[in-house]
Amino acid sequence: MSDPRNSLAIALFSEVLAADQMIRNRLARVLPKGMELSHFSVLNHLGRASDEKSPAQLAQTFHVTRGAMTNTLSKLEWAGYVHIRPDWDDARRKMISISPAGRLARDAALSSIAPMISGVLDELGEDKVRAALPILRELRSKLEDDR
Repeated sequence: MSDPRNSLAIALFSEVLAADQMIRNRLARVLPKGMELSHFSVLNHLGRASDEKSPAQLAQTFHVTRGAMTNTLSKLEWAGYVHIRPDWDDARRKMISISPAGRLARDAALSSIAPMISGVLDELGEDKVRAALPILRELRSKLEDDR
């Protein structure tokens, strides 16, 4: 006989994974041409950050390998969206900041996804979203703690 708690946990993770996949698909369709979700995520993070980040810090933030982050950063640098410079204290490390073109690309991406995001908010209602956020944040926090 199966444990009802396992069924509950499986149902929770199934819903979160399904929602994640649908959100990613919708975002990919509305992002500006050539921009991938990983590009937008990094630009958005750097656009809100008050200081430069190392590739290792970004990889940790996004829970990806350093190689995956290096690949994303290379594409962003090629597009002119980020500046990559040596760390003045340790030349083996690099430091990343968003460029003016990156800020414009981030703003364009935010404008393109805003209608989709606000549409979902309108459909669900602000009260439901406010009620769900603490639970989703706690779930994320618990999963981060288990790394």
